[in-house]
Amino acid sequence: MGLVISDMSISLDGYVAGPNDSRENPFGDGAESLHAWLHPTATDEDRAVLERAVKEVGAIVMGRKSFEKNEGDGGWGNAGPMGDVPCLVLTHRAPTHPYPETFTFVTDGIVSAIARARQLAGEKDVHLFGATALQQALPLDLVDEIRVHVMPMLLGGGTALFGSLESAIALERIEAQVTATATHLTYRVRR
Repeated sequence: MGLVISDMSISLDGYVAGPNDSRENPFGDGAESLHAWLHPTATDEDRAVLERAVKEVGAIVMGRKSFEKNEGDGGWGNAGPMGDVPCLVLTHRAPTHPYPETFTFVTDGIVSAIARARQLAGEKDVHLFGATALQQALPLDLVDEIRVHVMPMLLGGGTALFGSLESAIALERIEAQVTATATHLTYRVRR
């Protein structure tokens, strides 16, 4: 069975989106280059980090806001953030109109979503997409690794990856790679 991994680009001050993020402004104000390490102009080292993640992921768990900001025309098209990889979307209410079969809407919480994602992923990893999924899973000890791609920018506000934790969580750094575009860090969640 694979790992449950949060894999997100963040600003140095810990934000995954700038202020005023929306469907029309998905990265938020001032955060256009938050994912510059993913662009075709990125370094070979950056591309290797991305290729590893794409190769290892078997399913994605995301929040409804992340889904609504990026799905369909003008976003991912008929697929998810990593193509046809199954995506489980956390929501309080299932949508009334159909979506591509890539997406499954989960109304009974993060524990259920991760369990279902693990089944779909088989031996591959489950990636958490968006701050909400991580903020719900981390306190419940459902996350194995946290990968952050720290971009050289300060946003000063927006969506914080970790929000406000109620208790300390010990991490072990298992990888650090600095490129011209980003600092890629991987931490194991210590149990």
